[in-house]
Amino acid sequence: MDVLELTRWAAAVATIAAALMVAWGEPPRLVAWGFALFVVASLCWIGASLAQDKPALLIQNGVLLAVNVWGLWRWWGRG
Repeated sequence: MDVLELTRWAAAVATIAAALMVAWGEPPRLVAWGFALFVVASLCWIGASLAQDKPALLIQNGVLLAVNVWGLWRWWGRG
């Protein structure tokens, strides 16, 4: 398994875990950590998209990165 494949798997697992954490909804600190994990996943997907020349994936995760940073900022102080 090469670095790119590991990056894609890390992104997929992080995305699933983050979605579960955010969907759970409580405690607020868990939601904040879910958004932090979403940020990591978006960065992994961005790296994979750059390595594979996948502009749609790059744009999608660039937008998701911004949304996830916003969510992290909103939830971090609540816990």
